[in-house]
Amino acid sequence: MKNINMNFIVVLASSRTNGNTGNLAQAVAGRLQAEIIDLSRFSIAYFDYEHHNAGDDFLPLIDRLTSFDCIIFATPVYWYSMSAQLKTFFDRLTDVLTINQTLGRKLQGTSVSVIATGSQSALPASFTQQFELICAYLGLPFTPPLYCSCPSGFNLQQHHQAIQAYVSNIL
Repeated sequence: MKNINMNFIVVLASSRTNGNTGNLAQAVAGRLQAEIIDLSRFSIAYFDYEHHNAGDDFLPLIDRLTSFDCIIFATPVYWYSMSAQLKTFFDRLTDVLTINQTLGRKLQGTSVSVIATGSQSALPASFTQQFELICAYLGLPFTPPLYCSCPSGFNLQQHHQAIQAYVSNIL
């Protein structure tokens, strides 16, 4: 293990808390002793150039995330991309680049990774590329994602080895 002292958080961004992605998030979080935050429990408005949404849950959530060494985003693959909830979250990162740069700077050095589920046999390159580009733009280290194909539902036994390899790689 590389660094067992890292603290992890999993940000679940799915329409179904207990769906395939939620089950994968639980499995990964359990192995990393990580907390899970479910974005469906937060009120995060779409990006607004005039920042009328500044009073929602986004900035306090970002402030909370800055206390972790690694943020793992958990999302289903929808139309070769991240979920709408996660896209809104990433769009709102503009707020910490414009109106709250002090908070944004607290994210520096935070590692980012992604775990995902979908029905296709392999993760589309376009899916991974969007995270790589976002992390490169923000200067955040990116660890390769974990993808579990779940055409008939999430099966922990089927994905056990991939989860273990991912956890070993991220530590």
